[in-house]
Amino acid sequence: MNQKLSHIDFDQAGADVFCFDNGTQVREYHAIIRVQQACLPYAQQVEAVLNAYNSLLAQLPGAQAVFKRYFLSDAANQADAIVVNDVTDCAKSIIQQAPLDGTKVALWVWLMTDVQTSMTPSELYEVSHGQFRHLFNASAHNLAANSEYQMRLLFNEYIMQLAQERCTLADNCIRTWLFVNDIDLNYGGVVRARNQVFFTQGLTVNTHFIASTGIGGRQQDPNVLTQMDNYAIAGVRPEQVHHLYAPTHLNRTSDYGVSFERGTMVSYADRRHVFISGTASINNKGEVMYPNDIVKQTQRMWENVEALLVEADCNFDDVAHMIVYLRDVADYQLVRSLYAERFPGKPCVIVHAPVCRPGWLIEMECMAVKAVCLPNMPQF
Repeated sequence: MNQKLSHIDFDQAGADVFCFDNGTQVREYHAIIRVQQACLPYAQQVEAVLNAYNSLLAQLPGAQAVFKRYFLSDAANQADAIVVNDVTDCAKSIIQQAPLDGTKVALWVWLMTDVQTSMTPSELYEVSHGQFRHLFNASAHNLAANSEYQMRLLFNEYIMQLAQERCTLADNCIRTWLFVNDIDLNYGGVVRARNQVFFTQGLTVNTHFIASTGIGGRQQDPNVLTQMDNYAIAGVRPEQVHHLYAPTHLNRTSDYGVSFERGTMVSYADRRHVFISGTASINNKGEVMYPNDIVKQTQRMWENVEALLVEADCNFDDVAHMIVYLRDVADYQLVRSLYAERFPGKPCVIVHAPVCRPGWLIEMECMAVKAVCLPNMPQF
């Protein structure tokens, strides 16, 4: 069995865990850790999450975090406690996207065994194994005058960081996450900046873009209008990377003026990673499907994600974790019941985060890991 789901209860917190183990050296885990008592004060909720994380590590011999994302209900008052109390040597993304189970903090963590981690001189977090260096960046932000300038500076700085690692945005960046404070107001500037930067880097509709989620999210400083996380692979070959389109269900994002890929898969000799971008209820003409109907939008969104996974020769069984974004907190109980029925035990967190179009009530992203046998590809 290459994949296994488990739920582990700790003191005041629980973890849903996906394990990928195909008998090779590197095992991978994705875990969503949630507080079990929403009435606890914030400091105790943080303590419960960190204690659960440390207890989980004790049950996963040799595993170490390569990336973490904290979802907070009030970043202005809560982010500092994460910075002070979590000293893990990995990239840490901290964003205000309130967990909708009523708690103040939740955690997604990606772990691997048999890897070496370090901070590079470029200030990217490096995870090394074999011939690859996996480069993570999290919580990048600045205080330029508006969202367009902030986004442009973020990408320009990241391009320079990649250059120090002998990488480029076009050849090595696999995944980005763009968090936008007041997305209805500021997303346009983010789109303009990304389009301009990508064009200068040779990323066009005729070449390729990068898998991405652009979603509402707030940093602790209200003057930060956009925050960015990134994942790149130094040493990846062009033939390892393929972009996913699912044209029967989805259109090209460039049709409506934005520049990201619906999904990206990276193939190795023994496994395949599939990164599904933020996906909503849309058809292949770029139209919002089922306005004002959260149930039908959820079902169409699942259908779109499944079409992308199938294009990568995967299905929902291969999905390691899911992040679900809701525009309206009142939809939580219904959406939670839909997910619990279809994906029992799957690591999943549902958070409050408006999508880039007001008509979309829900969006999700996910990552899949599948065992393959591709001897012409390099080992993970």
